Amino acid sequence: MSKHDEGHTLAGWTGFGIATVGVVGIGLGVCTDNALGEWGGLAVVAVSVLVTWVLHLAGWGKPPGRRPTSEWGLRVRDLGAREGHPGCVGCRLAGRGRSATRSDVAVGGRPASGEPVTESVT
Repeated sequence: MSKHDEGHTLAGWTGFGIATVGVVGIGLGVCTDNALGEWGGLAVVAVSVLVTWVLHLAGWGKPPGRRPTSEWGLRVRDLGAREGHPGCVGCRLAGRGRSATRSDVAVGGRPASGEPVTESVT
């Protein structure tokens, strides 16, 4: 077993496989001078990005950074994906991992009662 977390995940390998098919389609389209093949291959590459993102959000990817050795397996789900990973662009795009907003404060910084919000800094 490797001593490095190389990020081999189900989401990564699935996205890689779909993207490879798309790149082959683009290459065949270029070689045969077929614009439909080029655009079709490009569409498959775009689908690979979306599939990888959805699998990451479903917990089959990995958070940014290094994981514990026990989580390096390909079939290990990331249980923290539901809340979102700190510093993960994919999670931020999905609306996960953002700081919670205060529901008792209305627009303009005033609570529903109309009193100003005061916060003490110590």
